[in-house]
Amino acid sequence: MSNNAPDDELEQHDAQSLAEGYSPLVRFTEVASVMVFLAGEGWLAYRVWPHGHMHAWWVWLLAGLGAYIFADFISGLFHWMGDTWGSPDMPILGKVFVRPFREHHVDQLAITRHDFLEINGANCLIALPPLAMLHFIPLTSSFGVLAAGFFGVFLFWIFLTNQFHMWAHIEHRPKLVIWAQKYHLILPKEHHQIHHAAPYLKYYCITNGWLNAPLHHLRFFRISERIISAITGLVPREDDIGEVAARKIAPSKT
Repeated sequence: MSNNAPDDELEQHDAQSLAEGYSPLVRFTEVASVMVFLAGEGWLAYRVWPHGHMHAWWVWLLAGLGAYIFADFISGLFHWMGDTWGSPDMPILGKVFVRPFREHHVDQLAITRHDFLEINGANCLIALPPLAMLHFIPLTSSFGVLAAGFFGVFLFWIFLTNQFHMWAHIEHRPKLVIWAQKYHLILPKEHHQIHHAAPYLKYYCITNGWLNAPLHHLRFFRISERIISAITGLVPREDDIGEVAARKIAPSKT
């Protein structure tokens, strides 16, 4: 079975209606989320920094690298969820979380027209609950310090994920960004375009994209869809591309 559904079977929301879903309430939520997130990250760094001597520099380096890889996986997981399940019309989550992903499919360059707050607000909102929990980790042991540092850096990479994503679409990029993309240190432009073929079935990871090929080879997301469909009866991407197209590419049909 082909991974692509014919264009005349797609029933996606149009770009204008999705863009109109960006309400003043969504804007306020994004602004508040960015401000609270940055303040929380700053306070966490202030608390952890004096205890940094508990671990050697190479431990912190490995922790930062591990957090970067974990952020790539989580970015793919949430991207897949936003692409595959739910509707932009759902209260709160639909407007703030699902809508931007669906808008991005029908208008790839919309993200390049968004400002810093709109690009990064949703990620900050999602990161606030785990960030709040990090402040309750006791810093009296080396394990507690490392855990707080690891997850604090992980959330920082999550914060930057949509910025990296935007740079994978924009034409005029800073030289440092072009260099980082060339060496695949952040999400490369050409690599990300693999995702942008309807019905958007692969390469969901958008922090650096390192896990895209392994997860696709393992059919991680397709198997996850099959399991969820078997349990719930839901059809992946039905709201995004329409029932006919979605059923043609559903994992149970492949």
